[in-house]
Amino acid sequence: MSNDNEVLLDEEKRNDLKVKEERKVDRKEERKEGEPTSAFKGASWAALLVGVASYLIGLFNATMQLNEKGFYFAVLVFGLYSAISLQKAVRDKDEGIPVTNIYYGISWFALIVSIALMAIGLYNAGSIILSEKGFFSMAFVLSLFAAITVQKNIRDTQRARDRG
Repeated sequence: MSNDNEVLLDEEKRNDLKVKEERKVDRKEERKEGEPTSAFKGASWAALLVGVASYLIGLFNATMQLNEKGFYFAVLVFGLYSAISLQKAVRDKDEGIPVTNIYYGISWFALIVSIALMAIGLYNAGSIILSEKGFFSMAFVLSLFAAITVQKNIRDTQRARDRG
């Protein structure tokens, strides 16, 4: 009797393993070729949310005048938009989608200006200490990079779904 029970248990374990393997295969088939993994998409969105939220919370708690806070907020929005716009223009050119030279140039110019405005603003900010300047710099760079990555993931996902 115990041998029969062991055989049944072994058979059940094999069946359980088969079911688990089939589920893994099903999950792999859900993701199209060229599509980023869910983990990478989630990490990109998390980085964007952490970067922007940290920047905004730091700005809210900063002891600077309201017009200064408005400047730093506008620089963040301008930087995010210009980074996404540049990523799209670069990607379009790479894929053979027509992009005018003026748009491509303006996209680069806007990103450079947003970074320069941030650097110049922080360099000349007398009301915030050096560690706060570093904090704002890092949150700004994290936000820009994450925005580019999120845009790339959205584009890759859309392209993979359109293909197949």
